[in-house]
Amino acid sequence: MVEKARLRVLRGNKDGGDFENYEVETYPGMVVLDAIHEVQAKNAPDLAVRWNCKAGRCGSCSAEINGKPKLLCMTRMSHYPADEPITVTPMRAFPVIRDLVTDVSWNFKVAKKVPPFAPRPRDKDGHYRMQQMDIDRVQEFRKCIECFLCQNVCHVIRDHQKKEEFAGPRFLIHLATLDMHPLDTLDRKDMIKEEFGVGLCNITKCCTEVCPEHIHITDNAIIPLKERVADDRYDPVRWLLRKVGTKDERRKATSKDTGPKRPSETAARVSTSKEPS
Repeated sequence: MVEKARLRVLRGNKDGGDFENYEVETYPGMVVLDAIHEVQAKNAPDLAVRWNCKAGRCGSCSAEINGKPKLLCMTRMSHYPADEPITVTPMRAFPVIRDLVTDVSWNFKVAKKVPPFAPRPRDKDGHYRMQQMDIDRVQEFRKCIECFLCQNVCHVIRDHQKKEEFAGPRFLIHLATLDMHPLDTLDRKDMIKEEFGVGLCNITKCCTEVCPEHIHITDNAIIPLKERVADDRYDPVRWLLRKVGTKDERRKATSKDTGPKRPSETAARVSTSKEPS
């Protein structure tokens, strides 16, 4: 016996829209994106949806399923009761272009504001040396596929519309990657505080909950970034050294790397074939 599922899909554009109901035949392993493609093929060829890889790697098919931000291609139809409709809507935090497609161009504008990676000079033998623990710390953040689900669910962006004041979780991750990188030399803490608004985040962890790559956005990126900014700007010892210390003391007071140095013989050697990214 062929089983069927009901979809409620929001159809419309920036001027408004309404829900349309569709019925699709299901099969084992079917995901919501498959169901949307079935609707396109048999019922509504003009239904707009953004997708690319269908493997959870491109982040294109972000939407909301029963009110929860998810990737359409990674959400099984079998996760939902067969006797209840599955509601599919576009991401709420961004303007609707048509149907399930939203305008996420604001995110790319924010990305252009982030100062790029600025590595220190190579060692005398032409190599970079880093501690493996330092690399492990930032490697998690590089799993981001820029689906912007974290941006969509962030209440500072979604409910308070503070896009001009707050960069959002995705870019705080990127800034944490740069600030914690053992080779990077650029101090971005003023920008992180003033321009990217890290102080507006009240660490509700909603961004972490929706991340399809299971990045610990709040605990491993945003909270440490807040602490680094607070230490650099409000620690009384650092403040005093910046005000009255010698040039070298002032440099050390604002340096990114304030931790103890580890023996160089335990450092990892990085190939010189290309610059680290």
